[in-house]
Amino acid sequence: MQQTKVPLVTSVDMDQFMGDWYVIAHIPTFIEKNAFNAVESYALNADGTIATTFTFNEGSFDGPQKIYRPKGFVVPATGNAEWGMQFIWPIKAQYKISYLDSDYSHTIIARDALDYVWLMSRKKELPHDDIVKFTEMIKAMGYSIENLRMVPQQ
Repeated sequence: MQQTKVPLVTSVDMDQFMGDWYVIAHIPTFIEKNAFNAVESYALNADGTIATTFTFNEGSFDGPQKIYRPKGFVVPATGNAEWGMQFIWPIKAQYKISYLDSDYSHTIIARDALDYVWLMSRKKELPHDDIVKFTEMIKAMGYSIENLRMVPQQ
């Protein structure tokens, strides 16, 4: 499989990045294909790892709530912009912060394999023009956007 190098932001202020992020759109992993109300929450642990809580409703707004708790590990010498995300030991999936607004209101998390991507925001909804802009950014990274799914948020 051909590997691309998706962009990486220069640096990430970890304290500012922590907190709740609403998943607006994604090319989903198998666990989140039918996610509604998807939220990724981050908290910095004392040892520098990132406690992550990913919650969503399965299949509908009132579907059963699913909760996953992977742990993030900052990759050294990346300005805190690349993480390994560990759902199952010892595998750490690549997690690259490829876009981040200066006010930490929107982010795009990408992977060099171009298999998954997440557009996240501090707000549940984005104006249509912003969605178009971010979709174009994702496409410019090399992603095939016909697999991009808008995550219903309520």
